Amino acid sequence: MNQTSSVWLVLLAALAAANLPFLSQRLLGCWPTRSGDKGLALRLLELALLYLLVGGLGLALEQALGQIYPQGWEFYAITATLFLTLAFPGFVWRYLVRH
Repeated sequence: MNQTSSVWLVLLAALAAANLPFLSQRLLGCWPTRSGDKGLALRLLELALLYLLVGGLGLALEQALGQIYPQGWEFYAITATLFLTLAFPGFVWRYLVRH
């Protein structure tokens, strides 16, 4: 896999993972909750877990392409903000659109 396709794969995985907590009532899209409805706190916890999983995918792809470049706190602040920005359509659909 070349570098361009790796970048697109990570971006598409981030887009899907960022919206999954808001589009599904199941935990990580697989397991049903006991009450049948997830609250905002559980959705945000799931969002943080999915952020770490997508970051792990990015690290694995970077390792496959060569050596992993060490990152500072700025990198993680920007990627977390980007992940939250990607989650905005799902948040709007869940909490702001009348159903």
